[in-house]
Amino acid sequence: MATQTFTTRESQLLTRDELRARLQQVGQERYHHRHPFHLLMHEGRLNRGQLQAWALNRYYYQSRIPLKDAIILSRSEDRDFRVAWRKRIVDHDGDQTHEGGIERWLRLGEATGLSRDLVRSGEGVLPATRYAVDAYLDLVKNRTFLEAVASSLTELFSRDLIALRMDALRKHYPWLSGGLDYFTARLTQAPEDAKFAFDYVAANAETRSQQEATIAALRRKCDILWAQLDALHFAYVEPGWPPPGAFVPQGDARGTA
Repeated sequence: MATQTFTTRESQLLTRDELRARLQQVGQERYHHRHPFHLLMHEGRLNRGQLQAWALNRYYYQSRIPLKDAIILSRSEDRDFRVAWRKRIVDHDGDQTHEGGIERWLRLGEATGLSRDLVRSGEGVLPATRYAVDAYLDLVKNRTFLEAVASSLTELFSRDLIALRMDALRKHYPWLSGGLDYFTARLTQAPEDAKFAFDYVAANAETRSQQEATIAALRRKCDILWAQLDALHFAYVEPGWPPPGAFVPQGDARGTA
């Protein structure tokens, strides 16, 4: 009887609020706001070279976001979904009327002291960064469409981290203030995107197994973000072993806060 009760309970569909709570729990436990590298950043304990390494490696992730969204678009046969989702590509790539997030991130890289050409080239990006980011593209290409959409739900948590990061960067690294436009834009873009994606997942995850798959997809996305910071921390903080071919801070950037 106990086994039957357990099976019945586990097969019951989560309510919309229960699903959101489960997704939020993933963020509380696994989102990269808890990573030691971000904690050091927010405490003002990274030097200029470490921030340069972060900006350079993160650009590789930023540059792949429109590719990720294009893959998701290509998998949808729903016109209304495509119309709503393509906004994400414009937000990052820009168009004839406004710049996008990629351009803003290039300016952030320049504010750290890196050249635009270096950031854009991807030269010196950590191998582990490439593996992690490419795993994200693999997820949205090869998992179910519902899981691909659900993987974007880190945007449920990102606004709070962005606000915290902007305050910390302005306080501890005032020389970066001119490069923070990327984060300003995401304060409104991320919540809008998260609402659409959650509404879609909540409406289209029609079985408990589908709901659990969307939660697992978000967990995998958090792992991908965490892995990128693991690589940065290992290469540039502790023990500080960048692999062959990786970016190496120059001159006094190693010790300049």
